[in-house]
Amino acid sequence: MNRSADGNAAFAEPREAVDWRLFLGLSRTPHGILDVATPAMAALLCLGHFPSVSVIVVGLVTAFAGYTAVYALNDLVDLRVDKERLALRDEAKGHFDVDGLMVPHPLAQGLLPYRSALLWFSSWAAVALAGAWWLNPICAGLFILSALFETLYCKLLRITYLKILPSAIVKATGGLAGAYAVEPNPSPAFLVMLFVWLAAWELGGQNIANDIIDMDDDARVEARTTATVKGLPEAVFMLIVAASMAAIGGFVVYWFAGKGVGSLYPIGAVILGWKLLLDPARAVYQRPVPETAAALFNKTSHVPLAFLLLTAVSIFLPI
Repeated sequence: MNRSADGNAAFAEPREAVDWRLFLGLSRTPHGILDVATPAMAALLCLGHFPSVSVIVVGLVTAFAGYTAVYALNDLVDLRVDKERLALRDEAKGHFDVDGLMVPHPLAQGLLPYRSALLWFSSWAAVALAGAWWLNPICAGLFILSALFETLYCKLLRITYLKILPSAIVKATGGLAGAYAVEPNPSPAFLVMLFVWLAAWELGGQNIANDIIDMDDDARVEARTTATVKGLPEAVFMLIVAASMAAIGGFVVYWFAGKGVGSLYPIGAVILGWKLLLDPARAVYQRPVPETAAALFNKTSHVPLAFLLLTAVSIFLPI
């Protein structure tokens, strides 16, 4: 009886002490919320007008669930490497990035049980699949594809720096899902342009920038990234090329978008492309250090939200 009582008490204690901030940190929720704007932006660009209220509500819930699940999956798959990284890190970051708003890697820090993290991922993945299927079965397929490519991205960490390609696909599928959620047969040209734009944004503004930020940590765990394999100069060159492609893509996609998107969009796209991509990328080129790369990462993290607002305004004001 005593052993049973003790066991029940031990089981109940962590349930009472649940800190939801750890789960939000596992899923990098602040960043995930910004990413939710990606499918929303793609949906508006594809349609050229706002969809029904039901599609908006289900779409937002589905997108949040999808990004929450995929970011949690990253930490589940990368658990061993994250533990090594934390053990070998000899100093705290000297800069701020969006992913650090919550407790980073709570699973690797031992702050969150593995089973709880797995249940968190599974629950949100189920919500994402259900919502995606309701919107369009193709969206459900894209979510499964993104989870598979996210796993591949993690597994390639010590194999090849070309892991940046599956990462680019993961981010681009979010936009494709947004288009298919509101249009059963979106224009192939629009889909290609959207994919190239979002993939370039992820490569230049997010992934390679993060490789520069984490260059020292990655070297300690023998991670093969653009910075550790190709060297800093070539990594910066790749970053500039990809960021430039993203800035151009955000502008050019206007000519493939729905007719309701007004001419205010390309004007705003030029401004946003400079402010959020080209100018911070130029700063990295002039001074390739973690601080400038982090500034680029933070600014480009707002690209989907900024372009969502721009698209919405251009629909409201079709000049």
